[in-house]
Amino acid sequence: MISGFEFRDWLLANDPALSRLRMGTRVTLSIGLSFAILLLIHALVVPLPIASYALGIVLSIEGGVAVRDKGSARQLVTRLLGCLASVIVVGIAAVLEPYRYFSDFIFLVVICLASIGRVYGPRGFAIGMFAFTSYFMGAYFHPTVGELPVIVIGPVVSALVSHWVRAVLLPDNWRRDLLRSLESVRGRINQILYKLAALAAVGTVNEADRQELRQLEDRLKEVVLMAESFIPRPPGGVFDGASAPAAQLAIRLFDAHLATESAIVLSFQSPPSFALVHAVIEDDRAALSAEEKAAEEREGEPRGETARALLWLAAARRQLAETIDAGRGSDFAEIASVEEASAPAAIDFSLKNPLMRSALQITLAAAIAMTLGLALSRERWFWAVLASFLVFTNTNSRGDTAIKALQRSIGTLFGIAFGLVLATLLTGHVAIAVAVSVACIFLAFYFLQISYATMTFFVSIVLCLVYGMMGVLTFDLLKLRLEETLIGAVAGTLVAFLVLPARTRGTLDTALAKWFDALKELLSAVSEKKSQPELIVISQKVDACYRDMTLAARPLGSTWSIVTRPGQIRRTLAIFLSVTYWSRILARNHMADAVDDDLQRSIAADLGLLDAAAPRGSECFLIVRKQMRPTGRHLPLWREGARLAVEMIGSTLERLYPEEAQDLPVAAGKAIAPVNQE
Repeated sequence: MISGFEFRDWLLANDPALSRLRMGTRVTLSIGLSFAILLLIHALVVPLPIASYALGIVLSIEGGVAVRDKGSARQLVTRLLGCLASVIVVGIAAVLEPYRYFSDFIFLVVICLASIGRVYGPRGFAIGMFAFTSYFMGAYFHPTVGELPVIVIGPVVSALVSHWVRAVLLPDNWRRDLLRSLESVRGRINQILYKLAALAAVGTVNEADRQELRQLEDRLKEVVLMAESFIPRPPGGVFDGASAPAAQLAIRLFDAHLATESAIVLSFQSPPSFALVHAVIEDDRAALSAEEKAAEEREGEPRGETARALLWLAAARRQLAETIDAGRGSDFAEIASVEEASAPAAIDFSLKNPLMRSALQITLAAAIAMTLGLALSRERWFWAVLASFLVFTNTNSRGDTAIKALQRSIGTLFGIAFGLVLATLLTGHVAIAVAVSVACIFLAFYFLQISYATMTFFVSIVLCLVYGMMGVLTFDLLKLRLEETLIGAVAGTLVAFLVLPARTRGTLDTALAKWFDALKELLSAVSEKKSQPELIVISQKVDACYRDMTLAARPLGSTWSIVTRPGQIRRTLAIFLSVTYWSRILARNHMADAVDDDLQRSIAADLGLLDAAAPRGSECFLIVRKQMRPTGRHLPLWREGARLAVEMIGSTLERLYPEEAQDLPVAAGKAIAPVNQE
């Protein structure tokens, strides 16, 4: 039997800050409570048409998923504006019901305006989703003008219930989320230490071990990013004297992450001793003190550097534990006074704005899906339009859109197949069917943040169960839904590739440009002797840009893509990962008074390499490289770490274009970057 503590640890390890759990629970409760209230109104006050129930359900979903404003007051305003938009478009759909073709055209206008609304940020996105789904329901259920006064009850109830669930029942709480995410950071560091202990016992590290450690480090990076997002920051994002406790927390988190990275990198070169790793896990002060003396005797040797990295990790892990204990006791009161502020984004309605190009693509894809869907079915064509609209959500390139279209199609296919069997087995067992539907709704939105295909799978099961309970479930109906979904997915993919396409390489070029700019900013800041908190913020920007780069490059390594050389893509990303790692080392070890003429010249040389590489953009991903070999040089992180970091950044950048690098003068002592990754 798994104890409650073990289950909680497992849950936190897989769902840091329990954000996915809250998402699934919020949406499920909002739907359930809204539906129950509408049933009571129907029984005790006034009969409600089916459109009112439908709007109450789908807007409960949008209220839990699409509303992303910070602060409950702003969320309430967004929900009320979305409710108003819902009432307006449903009214338009009801008035235009006798004029179906004109109504279809107005639907395209609503889709266009809803897509353009994303230019206004999170609120515009949410209101657009409310408007789109409401017109969808209005056109699908054909409400009459006379029913509008009672139909309005559905959107109003869903808006108020969704807000109550999120603001009162399951509210956002950055203190709680910060504590949970810090605990998850500690848990993932422990996972890495346990793996290092197993390797230390064997004494060797093979490629499978390297891959597992990289995956564990990626998971650590995810939760560190989440924890950083919960730390209040002053305007501009740079901590000052008034925010010293928050700055100390950010630096401790940064230290723990970087120390873990360093322990992994150095263990690849020279596995640590089992006794040392065990001492770190147990936080055995006496054993660690003895290991520190032994490391001093082995200074300059690879094994000594690995020991230094683990001793650093032991200290950082201890500080992280102290921070968690203090936060649990004080509820982070010492950093609560830091007031966050963000500059409003500029509004750009030109086609240079990707959101405006996407709006045009969405509208055209919806028009194609509408035409083909109508040819297939006059009553069910809305499914095609829904699919064509949703495949563009949260995508950055035509490759992303194609992947999402494929995920939606696969999720729908398997969901319908499984749902048909389940609905058949549960025929006549309404209570069980309702319970399974509720569970599937929860699972759909629990997995929304990590797998769109899984979410679609569970939603399709729910639809099958609902059709079964209504007595209208037939194989032909499910076949039609799959066909309409495929029409919408194909229409969206074709438009993404043929109309104002956001090429994967173009998106990758943009991400690369931001990464190069962030790295230039960091090197320039070191040259200008800026403070360590400023450097850490900039290095975090480099890290964030690297993550964006990996997402932009993802379609290049997909099996369906024209580019079928994932090993080559991974090798290139490994170069950028290595530079990103050394940028963090640079920020951590920099001291302003250590910037002398030699370091200035090294920084100038690195900036020259960046100036030469940046204009070529994603061309570096097309170069075939030999597999990187481990370097025989150890890494003296503890002696002139910032100077070494600048050197390693330069030598690693040279690997982007290895043939040209052979013609460049290489500074004495430069070495190959240590991360041997494919």
